[in-house]
Amino acid sequence: MYQPAAFTEDRPEVLHDLIRQHPLGLLVSAGAQGLIADSIPFLMYAQEGEFGTLRGHLARANPHGAALRDVDECLVAFTGAQGYITPSWYAAKAEHGKVVPTWNYAAVHVWGTPRVIDDAAWLRRLVGDLTQSQEQGRPAPWAVEDAPADYVDSMLRAIVGVEIPIRRIEGKFKMSQNRPMPDRVGVVNGLRAEGPSSEALAALVAKRGDVPGA
Repeated sequence: MYQPAAFTEDRPEVLHDLIRQHPLGLLVSAGAQGLIADSIPFLMYAQEGEFGTLRGHLARANPHGAALRDVDECLVAFTGAQGYITPSWYAAKAEHGKVVPTWNYAAVHVWGTPRVIDDAAWLRRLVGDLTQSQEQGRPAPWAVEDAPADYVDSMLRAIVGVEIPIRRIEGKFKMSQNRPMPDRVGVVNGLRAEGPSSEALAALVAKRGDVPGA
């Protein structure tokens, strides 16, 4: 990942938190058939291994599972808040006009050696943990136990687990930190004016850019 100093984030707890908040990762590997990529949700087990461990699952029919058995390394890319930044929000536009559009985003990339898992008990725990991570806080949370046991067993037979002990992890929070403070203020105000869909990005720009009063 291209890492200008202003945008680099290397604190494990911050990187793990982005993964928890945005668990859908793009799993990429390169095997005998070339590059393969799949988007799957992952759980982060921060206390396992040097940098944490990722766990997820693939459909057993997905050829990516077979490919992962033969590779030494894979990459998982996670993307957090992101959005287009118009030069119209910059104070510099009115001053000299020498501005161009950009795109702000938060991303975490993870590398490790994958392990494909067929154990039914392991898969049952994973599915339960993943379900709980998304159902908690709902008025009537669904649990795996709500489905008939034989149906759950048949579903588990249709998947394989993927475990990735993290060997390397990088984070990038490109949030207008390289712009003068008046421009950062303009970005925060512009994003908030767009409504709730841009609030998460506005909050990150404010936090990362030390925008006063924001």
